[in-house]
Amino acid sequence: MTVLLGACFAAGLLLTFAPWLWRRGSGRADALADAVVAARTRLGAGGVRRLLDDAGLPHVRTRALAAVAALLALGAAAAGWLLVGVPALVALAGLLAACAPVLWLRRRRTARIASRRNLWPDVLDHLIGAVRAGMSLPDAVASLATSAPAMLRPAFAAFERDFAATGSFASSAARLKGELADPVADRIIETLRMAREVGGTELTSVLRALAASVRTEAALRGEVEARQSWVRNAAVLGVIAPWIVLALLVMRPEGARAYSSPEGVALVLGGAFVSFVAYRLMVRIARLPEARRWFA
Repeated sequence: MTVLLGACFAAGLLLTFAPWLWRRGSGRADALADAVVAARTRLGAGGVRRLLDDAGLPHVRTRALAAVAALLALGAAAAGWLLVGVPALVALAGLLAACAPVLWLRRRRTARIASRRNLWPDVLDHLIGAVRAGMSLPDAVASLATSAPAMLRPAFAAFERDFAATGSFASSAARLKGELADPVADRIIETLRMAREVGGTELTSVLRALAASVRTEAALRGEVEARQSWVRNAAVLGVIAPWIVLALLVMRPEGARAYSSPEGVALVLGGAFVSFVAYRLMVRIARLPEARRWFA
């Protein structure tokens, strides 16, 4: 088993550094290296970069996240080897620790989306007050740099600077929409852009109706999430509990020998697969549909 794990680790390192080691090889090797680099670029700059941005950590680089995941994996694997000494459990501990930063980022992103969802009615109230006070639409949006909730002020401050530099409300609003990256923000900005282009006297009524709709949706969603939380927590506890019992069993010498055998390794891997599938099904069933960005 030790030889097999060492061979797998060496093969993984070889594949990781292959695009740099054989960059100038034959045509087929170059094509393979380019494909690996392209796939790595898509994964890093796509999903992980978007996850970091949505979690409120745009300054963190994807390489730093990968380094943290690698360090956590090595630390968890080393601790597992010292405590239990079962190769299958050590590998699972390292894999789970490597996934921990991504799971934390997803939880942080969910929390930010939930908190931001409750801020948009206040933003709409400030906009309505500014418009009714006679301010122009650009000035009303720029005033949110000081009156909006603290989480949203940097985006509106950037809009204020951009509009002062360009004088174009359409382009500044498009950049603001891209920076906020929120379905409710898209609806608000598109409403303001249309009012700016075609005019009309019903802007405050439309914004007031939109604020009422957003408040109702946020309240309903919060109630549903509160009722689902205890079911989700019970399901997570049901997934974790068998592994806690297994960790206690393998701390005994006879348990460690049993789960180090081929049959024990197969049992551990099968249990990990079943736990993963059950957890993913639970998350998929309990997931509430998110509003799509139709005006992105």
